[in-house]
Amino acid sequence: MTYTRIKICGITSAEDARVAVDSGADAIGLVFYPPSPRAVTAEQAARIVAAVPPFVTVVALVVDEPAESIRRILESVPVDLVQFHGEEPAAFCEQFQRPWIKALRVQAGMDLVAGCASYQAARAVLLDSWQDGVPGGTGRTFDWSLARGKLPLPVVLAGGLDEFNVGEAIAGLRPAAVDVSGGVEQSPGLKDARKIKRFVAAVRAADALLDGAADDD
Repeated sequence: MTYTRIKICGITSAEDARVAVDSGADAIGLVFYPPSPRAVTAEQAARIVAAVPPFVTVVALVVDEPAESIRRILESVPVDLVQFHGEEPAAFCEQFQRPWIKALRVQAGMDLVAGCASYQAARAVLLDSWQDGVPGGTGRTFDWSLARGKLPLPVVLAGGLDEFNVGEAIAGLRPAAVDVSGGVEQSPGLKDARKIKRFVAAVRAADALLDGAADDD
């Protein structure tokens, strides 16, 4: 049975975390990147995580953060997985004794197989949209055809997803997981419960269609 995992990223309040989990999210993302409108401090993050039930993955997103700062976050917040969203090399990502994933910003001409091979110890590669000078959260999709074909790591698909296009994305790429932030917001950092519910429903509908197609083969 197809089950595409769902991460709701850019959570800034305990209430939004509860809504995401109650709607069926498998993971929540906390942004530790001060320039982002969705950024949280370690103190805020700890309060949010206190509202998260067992078996929901808490992901810390960092962007070229110094190692000591990351260690302080991990000491203060019960994080399950780290998402490296900058230019961090693999050796840097591997030093924190936490499972991790690496974001790659996709653009034409990019060798995704080689990109994945550079991060072999990662749990997955997160594919996001390229925008010069912006590490993520662009609200833009990328050309999904650039990511077709088997990659050596599981794929978390991000970049401009919402309730209207996530089904097409799942049908075309069959990622292990999808990651949404701006597509389920009222404004940057403030989630919309109705959009979250509709996004989750769209993912599950896409999964059901894939299973139905498999049964017909």
